[in-house]
Amino acid sequence: MTEITQKSRKILIIDDEKVILDLTSIILRNRGYQVFTAQDAMAGLEIVEAQQPELALLDYMMPGMDGLTTLREIRRRFPDTYVIMFTGKGNEEIAVELMKAGASDYLLKPFNNQDLAERIENVLHIREIEINNRELLREREHLLAEIEAWNHELETRVQEKSEALQRAQAEIVQAEKLATLGYLSAGMAHEIRNPLNSITLFVQLIKSGPEEPEKLEYIDKILKEIDRIDSILRKLLDASKRPRYEIREVRVDQVIDGILDIFKPQIEVKRVTVERRYHRVPPAVPADASEIEQIFTNLFLNALHEMPENGILGVELDHDDHEITIRVSDTGPGIPVENLPNIFDPFFTTKSSGTGMGLAVVLRIVKTYKGKIEVEKTGETGTTFRIRLPLRAT
Repeated sequence: MTEITQKSRKILIIDDEKVILDLTSIILRNRGYQVFTAQDAMAGLEIVEAQQPELALLDYMMPGMDGLTTLREIRRRFPDTYVIMFTGKGNEEIAVELMKAGASDYLLKPFNNQDLAERIENVLHIREIEINNRELLREREHLLAEIEAWNHELETRVQEKSEALQRAQAEIVQAEKLATLGYLSAGMAHEIRNPLNSITLFVQLIKSGPEEPEKLEYIDKILKEIDRIDSILRKLLDASKRPRYEIREVRVDQVIDGILDIFKPQIEVKRVTVERRYHRVPPAVPADASEIEQIFTNLFLNALHEMPENGILGVELDHDDHEITIRVSDTGPGIPVENLPNIFDPFFTTKSSGTGMGLAVVLRIVKTYKGKIEVEKTGETGTTFRIRLPLRAT
């Protein structure tokens, strides 16, 4: 050990015998240590607190607070200060007691200079190793905590990416369904409407013949069913491709208010409460008003159908610099989990009557405007649809 290194080491000597203090101080200073002395335990504890010495040489027998009590106090309050005990009683019982209390070593009085120096060097070396080990353990715990945090962040990112990939795949599948539907529906509509037109003409010819009340009733029923088939075909075409449209500046809040007014009789009959929460009214957007109306007509119709009397129909409207966010909520029984992947599919319905085209039409319109629609939440307390529409076409 070099003198420069030793000078950085602080040693405290606590002994009530001044001769021991003086002689030991001289020995240690000559070896390059920075030495502090105290003749009682209380003064020694104050020095330990102020100077944080690496090592304390402590007498076992002292007036007031004895050496054993002082040893325990130093180890409790200042664990980085190691202790070598001086004792005039050399028996195994005392040695065991001292080591259990935290002493790093002990010396029997009287001791020789060389033995003292070697014991000090040995304890300081052990101290350095143990403190380094503690630092390494702390560093290890810190690194393990960092690794755990990184793993958690990585898992979160993987989960987010997986969910985003699943959403993207679902959107691709949905787009493919709509594309296939468009191709099929165009052909179907053409093929079905031709015979429907012929049937209509023949029925009209029959109707213009002799009047028989019973036959006329059958004819009216046939014409009614033809109109119903034609209506289904129109809905199918609306879901699969964009009909004629007219783009103008449309205020979404005004469209919502207008559709709610149309549904006012049904709302009043079912005693439904309408809760409008327009946080920020968005500016007008370029769109076809009738298409935007279809979005909310279908969503409100579904909500009113699902809700019992005294339900709550919620409409929330907000926007930022990029998009408009609309939430339509109800207090119905919710959508069964197994049905969620299919609710936007054409012809999918759980109603006893209905074509199952409403949400398919909504999806087609929302995608036309580069927007997104999703079920934000559903359960026993109701369902919330979230629609996001860009403020300007991208």
